[in-house]
Amino acid sequence: MKIPPPPLALLLLSLLISLHSTAVASLSSSPDKKTTYIIRVDRDAKPTIFPTHEHWYESTLLSLSDTTATWPQGGPLIHTYSSVFHGFSARLAPSAAEALHSVPGIVAVIPERVRQPATTRSPRFLGLLSSPPSALLADSDFGSDLVIAVIDTGISPGHRSFSDRGLGPVPAKWKGACVSGPSFPASSCNRKLVGARFFSGGYEATSGRMNESAELKSPRDTDGHGTHTASIAAGRYVFPASTLGYARGIASGMAPKARLAAYKVCWTGGCFDSDILAAFDAAVADGVDVVSLSVGGVVVPYYLDAIAIGAFAATEAGIFVSASAGNGGPGGLTVTNVAPWVTTVGAGSMDRDFPADVKLGDGRILPGVSVYGGPDLEPNKLYQLVYAGSGGGTSAADGYSSSLCLEGSLDPTLVKGKIVVCDRGVNPRAAKGEVVRKAGGVGMILANGVFDGEGLVADCHVIPATAVGATAGDKLRKYIASAKPGSPPTGTILFRGTRLGVHPAPVVAAFSARGPNPQSPDILKPDLIAPGLNILAAWPRGVGPAGIPADTRHTEFNILSGTSMACPHVSGLVALLKAAHPVWTPAAIKSALMTTAYVRDNSNGSIIDESTGSAAGAFDFGAGHVDPQRAMNPGLVYDISVLDYVNFLCNLNYTQQNIRAITRRPLDCNSARRAGHVGSLNYPSFGASFMASGSKEKFKAHFVRTVTSVGGHGIYKAVITEPEGSKVKVEPSQLVFRRAGQKLSYVVRLEADQPAEKMEPGSSKVKSGMLTWTDGQHYVSSPIVVTIQAPLG
Repeated sequence: MKIPPPPLALLLLSLLISLHSTAVASLSSSPDKKTTYIIRVDRDAKPTIFPTHEHWYESTLLSLSDTTATWPQGGPLIHTYSSVFHGFSARLAPSAAEALHSVPGIVAVIPERVRQPATTRSPRFLGLLSSPPSALLADSDFGSDLVIAVIDTGISPGHRSFSDRGLGPVPAKWKGACVSGPSFPASSCNRKLVGARFFSGGYEATSGRMNESAELKSPRDTDGHGTHTASIAAGRYVFPASTLGYARGIASGMAPKARLAAYKVCWTGGCFDSDILAAFDAAVADGVDVVSLSVGGVVVPYYLDAIAIGAFAATEAGIFVSASAGNGGPGGLTVTNVAPWVTTVGAGSMDRDFPADVKLGDGRILPGVSVYGGPDLEPNKLYQLVYAGSGGGTSAADGYSSSLCLEGSLDPTLVKGKIVVCDRGVNPRAAKGEVVRKAGGVGMILANGVFDGEGLVADCHVIPATAVGATAGDKLRKYIASAKPGSPPTGTILFRGTRLGVHPAPVVAAFSARGPNPQSPDILKPDLIAPGLNILAAWPRGVGPAGIPADTRHTEFNILSGTSMACPHVSGLVALLKAAHPVWTPAAIKSALMTTAYVRDNSNGSIIDESTGSAAGAFDFGAGHVDPQRAMNPGLVYDISVLDYVNFLCNLNYTQQNIRAITRRPLDCNSARRAGHVGSLNYPSFGASFMASGSKEKFKAHFVRTVTSVGGHGIYKAVITEPEGSKVKVEPSQLVFRRAGQKLSYVVRLEADQPAEKMEPGSSKVKSGMLTWTDGQHYVSSPIVVTIQAPLG
């Protein structure tokens, strides 16, 4: 049985309360406590007495009440922005930030937020064969001359995945730079890695001067995340490639000949909005074609969201922005990076895994996964098992701490020589193994709890270890608890290497963040899913594969999981599509990806939710799993102009000042509000939310959409799969295209029944259907999602 999602109305209410509380706390904080703010200005409002905008900004700040402040880095400005918008960031007391609102020419004052960073098999799984090359690779010349910006933790130059062997000159349009720094000379860039920058002003303004003995103030990656994501997007073909002997084969990114530009914004303290916006600003000016952003954080209104603001300007410049959906799943309302001009990518599995099963003393086998390279446990030997929460903790540790195998919580006299069962959560998974190792344990079994469900991640453990799902974890704990005196529970771990051809695949990864969209429920998020579970990609030599300080092993490639890994898959695929179709807009490319996505797995069943084993839905996978071969020739696309996005913002009832904070232009919302509603955005999906009233009157909604032919002439007929309890009518039901580029519009009219039974206060019901336009060759599909909410009381 599928675990029901949290009631939608209650979740929305709690989110609003949380945001309100955060705002109140910020406003009521000590007037001396400074925070970083991002300030947007009207670029034409600069008084003529100032020679530059920077002089104007500094003069404005120094005129505020806290002129006695000691400015970071010797001046008041952290960053100035001139591409994605005009403005600056600075560290200010709340009273000074409030005073800025009344300064002529100030458009918006946005408090900074801190965010966190959210392959040998995936190209083949996606149908991108190198020999003979698939149509998409051949037609795009493997993405050559397209530049992908990776905004992340930096990059490791010199890695084989970033070789420029066989590449032509750096594209003439490129205006970027290779910024040098510790362990990153200017010669680090080449014809593959065409640019590299770092942005730490926001981080240091908040956290103090960087400890350069622990971090490198340069584009050099000392974490691994940025190197990994960059190579997924555009790594070269590398053979042999593996991690500790697992996933052996040829490693390759999605667009092997695309160029890379690294923008380092993430540090040990996180990824700060002012630095992220500075990276967007530089990337747009540098001339990138795609932005890949595998970071996320709290969802706020678009006019307070630095990523949404930066992405809007990038989209306006014709740059495609792909972002990770977040790893907050499987709960509802966890999706991040939800602006409609951003492509939000969730994570799915591939048909490959790394089984490492638990064999119990009573003969039972519990399935698990792991990436462990030895030394192995003794063959044919059963070790005593101990559950840290009920018999392995120190006298000083509470059962909760020891159950999680937190640092210092295990008693060496109780765990020495044993395999320790640790609960998942709080501290990093691999770090639990290090705690067990230091206490003298010989192995670890990482057991999911009920909330984790059956979702598993294969980690590079430092001791013999495996991860098991909630069902197996429950059996394991009961087996240990039921052992009789004199007959201790025993078991071992059986490492089975790499397994290919796994069915079913893909499944939605348990950690992948889920909808509905907390900001705009009628805009479906995530947009789609891509491979993000157990992905092999490039890794810095100086960072251990477990990602913990105690791991001193070296590996050229590493296996990681997250929507952070899914996002660059789409970024690389977009480079291929943009190279093959240079006139397509970012919205047209997103449409091609969404309308050709699939929702059935390799067993021809519905895609499964890994956390429950039940069928997943549109709030789990969006439009479905990306299918690059079909996206190459979608037949029809839903295009969206910048004005369409402005009209969308108008229909959110934002103020003109709110909208200017995003769009950089004055506007009149009257015509937009007369013309439609939020759901009228020409999006490749349909969402309708209704509040149950208890009457018999049907819910009604309509959507106007316009499709553009990119496949020439053809007659497309509408095929409708209605959501349960709803009637859907499409007018007209047939579209006749006479040429490529022709646009035709249609209307979808939806009627939904009131719930037959009384709903629990605050609960919701979600039903999904599909509209597909087909000419017999192309199938242009869009999900239809109907949500009915019960009032809170």
